[in-house]
Amino acid sequence: MIQSNIRIDGDALWADLMDTARFGGTPKGGIRRLTLTQEDRQVREWFASTCEKLGCTITVDTMGNMFARRPGQDASLPPITMGSHLDTQPTGGKFDGILGVLGGLAVLRALHEAGHVTRHPIELINWTNEEGSRFTPPMMCSGVFAGVFTEQEVLDKRDRAGARFGDELVAIGYRGEENCGDHPITAYFELHIEQGPILEVENRVIGAVSGVQGMRWYEVTVKGKDAHAGSTPMPMRHDALLAASKMIVALSDVALANAPGAVGTVGLIENRPNSNNVVPGETFFTVDIRHRDDAVVAAMEQDFMSRFRQIAEVAGVTLDIVPIWDAPAVHFDARCVDMVAESARQMGYEPLPIVSGPGHDAAYLAKVAPTAMIFVPCRDGLSHNEEESITESEAEAGANVLLGAVLRADSTF
Repeated sequence: MIQSNIRIDGDALWADLMDTARFGGTPKGGIRRLTLTQEDRQVREWFASTCEKLGCTITVDTMGNMFARRPGQDASLPPITMGSHLDTQPTGGKFDGILGVLGGLAVLRALHEAGHVTRHPIELINWTNEEGSRFTPPMMCSGVFAGVFTEQEVLDKRDRAGARFGDELVAIGYRGEENCGDHPITAYFELHIEQGPILEVENRVIGAVSGVQGMRWYEVTVKGKDAHAGSTPMPMRHDALLAASKMIVALSDVALANAPGAVGTVGLIENRPNSNNVVPGETFFTVDIRHRDDAVVAAMEQDFMSRFRQIAEVAGVTLDIVPIWDAPAVHFDARCVDMVAESARQMGYEPLPIVSGPGHDAAYLAKVAPTAMIFVPCRDGLSHNEEESITESEAEAGANVLLGAVLRADSTF
């Protein structure tokens, strides 16, 4: 057992969460802080300045990933790391990703104020473009770090307005000099809100996350024929939107057929020409399928693609399905998961073993270093929503468990 009376400052952590919410804050109390925007630049500058005041040095790699380093006793040892992301969804909340970064900042502050020098250096990481809401796919820059994507393919990604990732990274001043991936680490821990209802239903404060379920994303384009809405008989139409709507229902049916572990979502849809008196000639939408068993994900893919093709044939439309992201299920390092559980118990919480439904940067970090995650509840399981909410005590609990896990890793590795 790690004997330590060091605790994080819960009031300071909460103040940081509320303070950073002004960067991209929305009238409804959420945050719109899309990656590589000026709001992203502002919160990055706040992050760097705050970490430097705690005696940390800042390194930025070629993908804009930020590393705040607190020295340890042995500078030759790779650091024990913590991290998450500061970018948000277009209608994001104050905690998704942000809690992981600011909870890590609370750990650095606690160590600094206690004058405690760890054996390893301790680093806090802000990963670029975890959300994937502006540039797809998500977790791109932790993906480059872990060798999942090449640097060039990410630099050449474009958002829906045509802006190039690499150009936008330079524009906000955060294309660093260190080659992405050339930053050795000993272990990685990520604190995050659950983004689901399980902890709340089970009345638990801490989740010890054993892994992340498998997920795949697709872009679907359905092409029919534009036609006048008043003069084109129903049997003679090639309505792309109508066909797409049937496909969306079919996707839901596929997920329900693999319940309770499977989910299927259409989260983005574009209709063309999008006029009230024109039969739609083209519809674009995205598909997201997930399950903890990769074999089930593969079966779901085959099923929904078959159903989509049948719908397209009957509707007299063409169909193009492009896979854009495949993230197999991830199993975290058992030692690190145990460190999270032991830290929780020492803090007086009985941790709930849990698998993450959403993807996280930790899923890619697990490819290159021992990794684990810590979950805390969010009200009604709500996330990717401006009403996303947690309590101050839950945030403090999660950060204290993170601190305990980091200290355990420091003495173990």
